[in-house]
This record gives sequence, C-alpha cells and structure tokens, in this order.
Amino acid sequence: MPVTAMSRLLCCALLALAASAQARPWRGIRPGQSSAVDVLSAFGEPTKRTQVKDQVVLVYSGPRAISGTVQTQFKLGPDGETVARIDVYPAPDIDTKAIEKGYGPKCAAGRPVEPCYAVKQGAGQPPYLVYVKMGLAIFFKDDGKTVRSFAFLPESS
Repeated sequence: MPVTAMSRLLCCALLALAASAQARPWRGIRPGQSSAVDVLSAFGEPTKRTQVKDQVVLVYSGPRAISGTVQTQFKLGPDGETVARIDVYPAPDIDTKAIEKGYGPKCAAGRPVEPCYAVKQGAGQPPYLVYVKMGLAIFFKDDGKTVRSFAFLPESS
C-alpha cells in the first residue's frame, strides 16, 4: 500500500476514534445500554456467536469485519441481551501519540486534565491505558507501542 494511501487510512481511523471519544459509544453502540438487537440492526449477522466464560460474544471478522477493523467482539452481559463490553481490533497500526491526539493526554500527577489516561500493567503483559471516566481501555501488542485492541466499557462516574 503506498504511503499516501496508508496515511489517508490512518487519518480516517483517527477521525473515527476522535468522534467515538466524544460520544463514548462505539459506532452508536453503548456498553451497559445497547442491546444485542441494536448490534444486529447496526451491523447485521455476526461472523459467529460464541460462548466465553458464560458470556455470549458476537464476533465480526473476516468478510463481515466492521470497516476499519480486523475484528470486533460485542460481549453480552449475564442477561444475554445487553452489551457489556466492546473489543475492537483496529486494522491500521495506531500508536500512543495518535491515541493522545484522539482521546486525551496522560493524567498529570496532582492535576489531571479530563479526559486523560492512566497507565496500568498486568503480570507479564505490556502496559495498557485506561480512560476511566470514558470507560475505555487500550491494549498494546507485544511491542508495547502499537494498539492491539480497544475495550469500550460502561462509563465510570
């Protein structure tokens, strides 16, 4: 892919990310409020429906991947009807600088600017970013620099 085409694709992805940051739902689907019916209405039938840890997951990948992604997973809550979490695996490579431009900077010690993120790290995992008030977690590939996935969760107050 020529550099200019890749640059345009990345710009489009960043604009989509920035738009979703302001609205908080992802492509019109809001964790904790939207239903499985809303997901099906917006994106059609998923590539597959699977059960993970007593949770129904609607997976859109391959030919049914949602534009700008390689895969999207809508995880339903215990009722099997309400979207509890959305995991988005973006198609273009996105780095921390692009995330900060679209969602906001790292929280400053003692003077957080909203929205801002905190850096967290799980045992044996690369660090990840959490925008607590937005209900957004961003996970990185093993290089610790490029985004592996976005997790959209119910907003925190």
